[in-house]
Amino acid sequence: MSTTDLPASHAELMDGVYRWQRHIYDLTRKYYLLGRDRLIAGLDVPAGGTVLELGCGTGRNIILAARRYPGARFFGLDISAEMLETATAALAREGLSGRVTLARGDATNFDAKALFGVERFDRVFVSYSLSMIPGWEKTVSAALAALSPGGSLHVVDFGQQEALPSWFRKLLRGWLKKFHVEPRQSLRAILDSESARVGASVRFKTLYRGYSWLAVSKIAI
Repeated sequence: MSTTDLPASHAELMDGVYRWQRHIYDLTRKYYLLGRDRLIAGLDVPAGGTVLELGCGTGRNIILAARRYPGARFFGLDISAEMLETATAALAREGLSGRVTLARGDATNFDAKALFGVERFDRVFVSYSLSMIPGWEKTVSAALAALSPGGSLHVVDFGQQEALPSWFRKLLRGWLKKFHVEPRQSLRAILDSESARVGASVRFKTLYRGYSWLAVSKIAI
C-alpha cells in the first residue's frame, strides 16, 4: 500500500496526536508500557534473520532489538509520518540506518514486498499498537500472513487489568482514551482463532495482574 492509499483520517489523527508528543514519548511511556523489553528478549531471532515491527513509532523498540540481535535485519512500519521522522533520526544517531529500513504504511493492509523488498519475515512484533489501530483484527491476520515457515508473531499490549483494583482500571482507561487507546478485550480470542486458521500455536501470558498481555503465535515449519 502506497502512502497515497493510506486511510487519511487515521493517518492524520496519529500525526496530530504525536506531532508534539513524539518528542517526549519515550521518556513518558517507559512508566506504563510494561512488558516491551520482555517481548524483545523473547524474540530469539535466528542468525541472519528478518524482523518486522508493526507500529514502530519512535523506533525505541526496534533500536533495542537491533542491538540485541546484531546479525539480523530489521524493518519498521508506521502510519504516522511524524513518528517515522523521529524514528529515522534516532536510528541515524545510533548508527543503525544501514540495518533498519522504515516505511510508512497501514498495519492492517500492507505489501511487504513493495515496501521493503522482503515478502516473509522470521519474526513480526507489535508492541502497544493494536490498542490504537482501527480494525486491529486485520493487523493480526496480516502479521501472521507475513511470517516465514517456523516464524513467530509477538504481541504485547494492555490487558483488561482483571486482577487490579477497579479504581485503577477506571483511571487508566480514562487516561488512555485521551490518546485514542482502547485495550482490546477480545485480543486473546482473535489471536487464538487467527492462529488456528493458519495452523499456528499460541502462548499467552498475563503480566502484572492483567495490566499487560504478552502472546507469541508460532507458525509450523
